[in-house]
Amino acid sequence: MQNEAGLAAPPLRREGTVLTSVSHWLVGLVAFVQSVIAAIEIFLWNIESVHRRLNFDAAEARKMAGVVANAGLYNAFLAGGLIWGLNDASDGHRIEVFFLSCVAIAGLFGAPTLKKWTPLALQTVPAALALYGIRS
Repeated sequence: MQNEAGLAAPPLRREGTVLTSVSHWLVGLVAFVQSVIAAIEIFLWNIESVHRRLNFDAAEARKMAGVVANAGLYNAFLAGGLIWGLNDASDGHRIEVFFLSCVAIAGLFGAPTLKKWTPLALQTVPAALALYGIRS
């Protein structure tokens, strides 16, 4: 494929091995999970079953709603960055590595602060697997 100047356009996808393809799927999965977390924190936090899962009663949840929505926005930024990396043919790996590292660190931080293993399972492990695939 050629651009307007008659030069070969860069490929839409980086060519690679099966591991690279798997890492792209994992990056997509991490982006999806971050999007779901963002939607829950921004739009669904005040639903009782959502905030009770993190041991907040209704009064505490109302007090925390702004902070939780702000955290959700950060998760949306992480998802957006991962989607950007997946779609950037020229420098996508660097973008993916940065945002996957952020997700992994967020999971490591979230586990002890939330006193739950869920951030490790939903954020750190998939991000680490995707990072492994990208770096291999």
